[in-house]
Amino acid sequence: MELFAFGLNHQSAPLALRERLAFPGEVLRASLSELRQVLGRHAPEQALVSTCNRTELYLASPNPAAAREQAIDWMAHRSKVRANDLVGHLYQHQEQQAVRHVFRVASGLDSMVLGEPQILGQLKQAAREAQDVGSLGSNLHHLFQQAFSVAKEVRSSTEIGAHSISMAAASVKLAQRIFGDLSQTTMLFIGAGEMIQLCIAHFAAQNPKALAVANRTVHKGEALAKTYGGSAIALADLPDRLAEFDIVVSCTASSLPIVGLGMVERALKKRRHRPLFMVDLAVPRDIEVEVAKLSDAFVYTVDDLADLVKEGVQARQHAVGHAEAIIDNGVQSYLQWKSVRAQVPVIKSLTAHAENLQSLEVQHAQRLLARGEPVEDVLKALAHSMSQKLLHGAYASLSSPDAQTRDQAAQVLPELFGFEVQQPPSSRH
Repeated sequence: MELFAFGLNHQSAPLALRERLAFPGEVLRASLSELRQVLGRHAPEQALVSTCNRTELYLASPNPAAAREQAIDWMAHRSKVRANDLVGHLYQHQEQQAVRHVFRVASGLDSMVLGEPQILGQLKQAAREAQDVGSLGSNLHHLFQQAFSVAKEVRSSTEIGAHSISMAAASVKLAQRIFGDLSQTTMLFIGAGEMIQLCIAHFAAQNPKALAVANRTVHKGEALAKTYGGSAIALADLPDRLAEFDIVVSCTASSLPIVGLGMVERALKKRRHRPLFMVDLAVPRDIEVEVAKLSDAFVYTVDDLADLVKEGVQARQHAVGHAEAIIDNGVQSYLQWKSVRAQVPVIKSLTAHAENLQSLEVQHAQRLLARGEPVEDVLKALAHSMSQKLLHGAYASLSSPDAQTRDQAAQVLPELFGFEVQQPPSSRH
């Protein structure tokens, strides 16, 4: 069974393509079930990771070439992009490099924001989804567990996450460029997930005039808004309320845009064309692409924020070497586990063979005891017969007519059985 990681990310594909292959919220599990049906024969173990920066498949397959071909066809079908066009944006890592890639992703070394912590939670979610649909076999299960352990060590023993400029912090910086003092602004946050919670924490620190949360589940929006002294509004009220806000940050799991061109045009008209700052952190996008063309709407996507979040990279680069060393150790640990696991059938067969010999010898000893043979003689006979049968293969190899077989046995057996070869004393003349 060979491992490989297969997909696209913010470095290999533009946002427009990534959002075609995004699997937000409840779509992820349904897509994984579909993938299991398509790839089950060639790749019995599958996990699907989908974030704003990447979509990746982690597969364990006895036939990687066939699995890869089917995976490309499936991704092409889902994205409605021709397979030949899609391939140019895809990357594939096999076996050792696949393990390394997953560990680097988990540790935040492959993220747009070096050291960002959100990806670890997203990987854990991917593992849970795969477990729930029955596609998380022993290889991927151990891969994820090892990845989580490596990521934890990287976080605790390096400064890879120090000085990090997150998407949320970058959004605040951009807003300050337009409005200056954010304490005089009103803010709207659409969604209530982890990213929105981070954004609210950063923006609320600027003491805005008013803050509101719009969410599909109203009570979740109310609970989040209450934490920061804000209010909640229903998504259905967005067209009427949008004009009230200077800053809009959106990140939902919607598969379709929530904020349309017409809605923003009407809001800008009500605002008498005062600027509207909008951050769309969702993939697929929550804000229609055409909104960015409006002269008074300043719209930023995850890719637009890339340059800002890179500002803190130099301050963290010295920690990368240490993190890579931890990852190297983790990769070797996983590969050793996988190598040992490959010998499980031999171990089971060897154990069964020994137990069968043991059972036969015990039965023979019991018959001798029943006939009245002395216990000491029976025990000696049992031990001798057992050892002779267990060592029969070794004796046969050492006395083989083939010289190479004899030499190999002489080299391997001392280590295998844990003894030292006693050399005969040299004769003196």
